[in-house]
Amino acid sequence: MIIGMSKVEIAGPKGRLLDVLALIRREGIVQLETDIHGLVPEDDARRVRALLLDENELSAKLFYEDFSRKVHDLFALLPPLPLRLTYFDPAKFLPLLAQLLPRHMERCRSLQNLLEECRTSRDELRRFVVLLPALRSLVEGVDAAGKVELIGVTVRRPELLDVLREAVSQAVGSRFDMLTAVAEDGTQVALLVAEAEEAPRLREALERAKMAELSFPAELSGLPLARKIASLGDRLEELATRQHAYEAALEQFARQWKPIYASSLELVEERLAVLQATSQVHETDLCFVLLGWMPARQVDSLRARLQAEFEGEVVLEELALLAEDLERVPVLLRNPRYFAPFEIFSRLLPLPAYASFDPTPFMAIFFPLIFGMILGDVVYGLVLLLLALVLLWRVKNRPLVRDGARILGVCAAYTILFGFLYGEFLGELGGQVLGLEPLLFDRARAIVPTIWFALSVGLVHVVLGLLFGAVGAFRQRHSRQALFKLLTAGVMVGVAGLAAAMLLTSTELELRPLLVTVAVLIPLLFLAGGLLAPLELLKSIGNIISYVRIMAIGLSSVLLAHVANRLGGMSGDILVGTLVAVLLHAFNLLLGVFAPTIHGLRLHYVEFFSKFIEGGGRPFAPLRKKREP
Repeated sequence: MIIGMSKVEIAGPKGRLLDVLALIRREGIVQLETDIHGLVPEDDARRVRALLLDENELSAKLFYEDFSRKVHDLFALLPPLPLRLTYFDPAKFLPLLAQLLPRHMERCRSLQNLLEECRTSRDELRRFVVLLPALRSLVEGVDAAGKVELIGVTVRRPELLDVLREAVSQAVGSRFDMLTAVAEDGTQVALLVAEAEEAPRLREALERAKMAELSFPAELSGLPLARKIASLGDRLEELATRQHAYEAALEQFARQWKPIYASSLELVEERLAVLQATSQVHETDLCFVLLGWMPARQVDSLRARLQAEFEGEVVLEELALLAEDLERVPVLLRNPRYFAPFEIFSRLLPLPAYASFDPTPFMAIFFPLIFGMILGDVVYGLVLLLLALVLLWRVKNRPLVRDGARILGVCAAYTILFGFLYGEFLGELGGQVLGLEPLLFDRARAIVPTIWFALSVGLVHVVLGLLFGAVGAFRQRHSRQALFKLLTAGVMVGVAGLAAAMLLTSTELELRPLLVTVAVLIPLLFLAGGLLAPLELLKSIGNIISYVRIMAIGLSSVLLAHVANRLGGMSGDILVGTLVAVLLHAFNLLLGVFAPTIHGLRLHYVEFFSKFIEGGGRPFAPLRKKREP
């Protein structure tokens, strides 16, 4: 439901402004207006002007902004540790912290840079860890006596080893040895051994064969291959030790200083928010003026709070809400516990205007009703109810799922109700086995009564939408539009009465009053709606006819349930028949959840809400203190 809002004016001495803004932020129930023109009489608007910060306030604002930015930058460098409780009073030591902050930033940034260098180096070396055992086994088998060159090569596929051997043979003949091994990840590793003077030709052969020499980090580039392999493990251990030391230093700093900076940041952002709110404040020569909106039911409590805290120096006055204010009034939606889950569907629509209606209660009342009318089976309803209860029991911390489960539970209850009205228990199985008789009619056989029932629901729904639309138009002082909606509703009821009378009786006496009523209303309808009145009337009649889908989709569900029962009985085997029937009923239930949901929403969004819901609402955004997560 749309909460009633009041236009309020708060005024007091300029010296009390920041304290008043701080109180309003704590209460979190007032949305301030920056542009007051049109909200107050022009004479009053000319006497006030936008408030400008004085030199001291502006200097404080710049200080707080700089401090807040630097603290956030500092926190980005620190590990995400839970904050310990601190009794530090930031108000006393804020200037000292501002002096320490640059040094702390420099220290943490230096530690973070060193830590990043360690991580990068370790990531570089880790790709050699898998190859290390294979390389080490190859190097250990080489006679290191004499001047030999060791060149490592990784080969993507085993068949390329022959290509490598051929390329090297063409370059240096037989003056080389090639040792091979397989690494843990399956990579082929080749070690070329040759005299030192043959090394350049070996590398040229590798380049021609498009096989790259195994490259090591630059810090090991000056070492022979055997020394490189031996140094890898030591280097990794050294980097791990250094990384752990840097992480421990950052963690120790965070444990010591982060709670202090966090409490200081909370204070600074509180003061900064108050100073920033002054852009929405106006002033006269002697006092400040705040103009805004708040829930009407909370006006008296805020007035009493201001009176108690400022001893009558600050006053709150509730201003008259004018017709021209309706487009600017912010919208706040609050719904009772039963209605609240259906806000899932309402949030798909634009926020309604203040003078319009919240679609949530209508959705909560009519959507489950239409859902149950379409699905309408006792067993299907019981299955959905069980599913809803399981979701509510198992899912605790996901509000969206819990709201969906509550909606499903309500829809399941209506499905069970209409299942008894239609006499459906897995289709006709309830009548055959349990002797269940329909209390209303059998949908599978009474097709024409089902059509009239669906059209009657559509008539009530659409006419109700037109009546609410007339109420909304009267609220906004659109008398002609309101009259047009009322006349449209009257003509539709009259036409529906004529159709019913013609079907039930042919006596002229019973038709004459309805004919006279319709004949009088139609010219008035054209006068109120203009040339487009016939089109709007036809559109509304088409909307009513659209409700026949309730019959069509429900009938398809019933027939599919009958087919499931028949096929299960024709199998000749109890187990096979039961399996076939269960699968078909499960498929039917799945369709029975999605189809009523989609078409039920469409009937609301297109046929019903279009008659009276007006979007374009302005969300209520009060000045409030940030809540801790």
